[in-house]
Amino acid sequence: MNATELAWQAEEGCHNAWPALHQVWCGDWVLRVSGGFGRRVNSANPLTAGAGAIDETLSACRAVYGGQGQPVIFRVPTLLDPSVDARLAELGFSAEGETITLHADIRTVESQADAAVEILSYPSGDWLAAMQALQGRDDDAHAFFTRVVRSLMVPSGFAGLRADGRLAALAFGALHGGLLCVESVITDEAQRGKGYARRMLNGLFAWAAAAGAWGVCLQVEAPNAPAIALYQGLGLTTELYRYHYRREPA
Repeated sequence: MNATELAWQAEEGCHNAWPALHQVWCGDWVLRVSGGFGRRVNSANPLTAGAGAIDETLSACRAVYGGQGQPVIFRVPTLLDPSVDARLAELGFSAEGETITLHADIRTVESQADAAVEILSYPSGDWLAAMQALQGRDDDAHAFFTRVVRSLMVPSGFAGLRADGRLAALAFGALHGGLLCVESVITDEAQRGKGYARRMLNGLFAWAAAAGAWGVCLQVEAPNAPAIALYQGLGLTTELYRYHYRREPA
């Protein structure tokens, strides 16, 4: 598999790991709609490197997102021709949310089973309650999160590390064609700096390797230097591509 094929597999995997509640297909774009909870699942996403036709797609976006009372947002990976981003800029769409996609061969990342790390195949009420507490989300946003993770259709592992009997670090990963896509990595603020996230991810990687995974990827916002340092320290040192969003002016 060459680098371009791997990048598009990561795109597929990350979509499957964080599915939208509704989708509308429009040529080489899929319009993801989820009631306004986050840009990633409320934006137009390309399906191929040849995706373009911004003006035609924009009409469909305005009909779909406008009907939901939502702004039109395009998610623009660097896998596309730069002319796509240039056209959106020309139309007045502002750029935001630059994000990096990191990857590693599963054989090169730190992975070790850990008795303190629990891996569930389905998110328990305890795991979900801990995630809400650590994320600090209100009930509506947490209900959306719960709906998403309980609707995953690919094999998934919900990881948690306990400290003093309480879940202190959490994440989940979804397997897509042998690629582990990691999501929602978080540590209790009061427990940071103790290596809990590292241990928890080590356990998740070991679980994935045992399930036959050959690679691991995740997406992290470009300004989040501490998270990037953590992931690179675990072995995710290959940057596959980046993406950002383009938001239509109000």
